[in-house]
Amino acid sequence: MKILITDGLEETGISGLRTHGFTVDVKSLNPQELFEQLPNYDGIIVRSATKVRAELIDHCPNLKFIARGGVGLDNIDVIHAQQKGIQVINTPAASSRSVAELAMAHMLGLTRGLQICNRSLKDKDSFISLKKSQANSGELKDRTLLLIGMGKIGRELAKMALGLEMQVIAYDPFIKSAVIEMNIRRHTFEIEIELVSLETGLARADYISLHSPYDGKKILDEHSFKLMKKGVFIINTSRGENIDEASLMQSIETGIVKGAGLDVFESEPDIHQSLINHPNISITPHIGASTTDAQQRIAEELVLKIMNLKQEKA
Repeated sequence: MKILITDGLEETGISGLRTHGFTVDVKSLNPQELFEQLPNYDGIIVRSATKVRAELIDHCPNLKFIARGGVGLDNIDVIHAQQKGIQVINTPAASSRSVAELAMAHMLGLTRGLQICNRSLKDKDSFISLKKSQANSGELKDRTLLLIGMGKIGRELAKMALGLEMQVIAYDPFIKSAVIEMNIRRHTFEIEIELVSLETGLARADYISLHSPYDGKKILDEHSFKLMKKGVFIINTSRGENIDEASLMQSIETGIVKGAGLDVFESEPDIHQSLINHPNISITPHIGASTTDAQQRIAEELVLKIMNLKQEKA
């Protein structure tokens, strides 16, 4: 079985596949090159950069699986692939911790104004002025965090927030209850998270963190920002399309939103300079899953799932 890897994979994953008898090629291809070469392969492993759309799928009669090293599948026409008998694989658990930690890093950084300090601390004068201005920062304890989406990443962030003594509420229309297991000194505790409507959550939250896929409709649009309490912080490590960036910027300028932590954007990598340069925005270049720990787990999970698929086909 021949496998094409287009967006990279940890070396342990590549060697693991080859050890189990797969022929593996690692190539960076533009869309036309991919269209020409993919028909020669039985499987493809991608991340977020490579798009596997219906036209490409139809052009590859030998394709048996499409594997996504990560959680989101919005760069793959999943239903069309499945209708063609092609297995679609992803690794939803592997990067959950890494993405949740980045979301928490943005929350902590914004709360203490780290993004302002990192940009502005230049000399003695700025040291003195920043020391004075940052005395107005707050803490996370007792603040209310709204999680939009209670999948694996949302649950990981909930654990961290509870550990910091935050009040956690969640909006997720696909679940009826959300119970979090907390392990503290070898003791396990179950904590039930209050589920609320989106409108109620937006009105109550001091922090809002998005952990939902993009379904063609923005989660936070112009109307959503009007429902928020003044001084809220917004965190997005899900999909850039989930937030109307123009409405976000307007809400920051009017003071409704005190700050935003963004790892994803409506148009990547062409990010609006207004987002990059704004002192109240903490910004990272879509690195939620980009830790050595997560990439190792992704590689291991992909190898295992592809091996299982091979055994099923045998």
